[in-house]
Amino acid sequence: MVDLAVLPSYIAVILLFLAPPGPDMAYMLAVGLEGGRLSALRAIVGIGTGMSFYVAAIVAGMGEIARSHPSVLDAVRILGAAYLLWLAYVTMRSARRAINGHGDIATGRWYLRGVLVSLTNPKIILFYLAVLPQFIGSAENPELQMTVLGVINVLMEVILYGCIGVLSGFFQARLTGSTKATAVLNYAACAVYVVLAAAITVEILLAYSNSRAR
Repeated sequence: MVDLAVLPSYIAVILLFLAPPGPDMAYMLAVGLEGGRLSALRAIVGIGTGMSFYVAAIVAGMGEIARSHPSVLDAVRILGAAYLLWLAYVTMRSARRAINGHGDIATGRWYLRGVLVSLTNPKIILFYLAVLPQFIGSAENPELQMTVLGVINVLMEVILYGCIGVLSGFFQARLTGSTKATAVLNYAACAVYVVLAAAITVEILLAYSNSRAR
């Protein structure tokens, strides 16, 4: 039913794709710094949920919509950048509360945030559109083959980025007793969100200018 012979090369491609920092990795780093290890675990489950939605969408054939209407992906990216800026604002507010002696990490609906960050990262669906069809192999059931490949990708990202979030959470755990240290960690997380949102915005503007130049 499925072709498992393609897995070694497929896993190598996934590792190359996951290695460069992206929205999911940056988000997990920021969550660990802001909320700690437990928050990171909740967030990575949310990211896995969002990725699973994209896997289901591709298998259901919705990838053709993304090919035919690339502006839809641009809209998703803009929403993602806006959401990251909102997270930066919320995190900065938490940092200021910590400085004033009113530390508040309960702002984090970490699972839901993870879902939203994942869903507003269209690079995931672009990866599936470009890569999954290349690893159908000799599978008798292409839909099942793509489902298996998608699940493997989700699990690998959850494990890899989950570890990054948990490791960054160790710093938060060590410094949790200090209001100043908590504020610094929150400001660091805020900076990650802002830089990431700016990078996404610049990427969108460059793509738009290139399309106009053509």
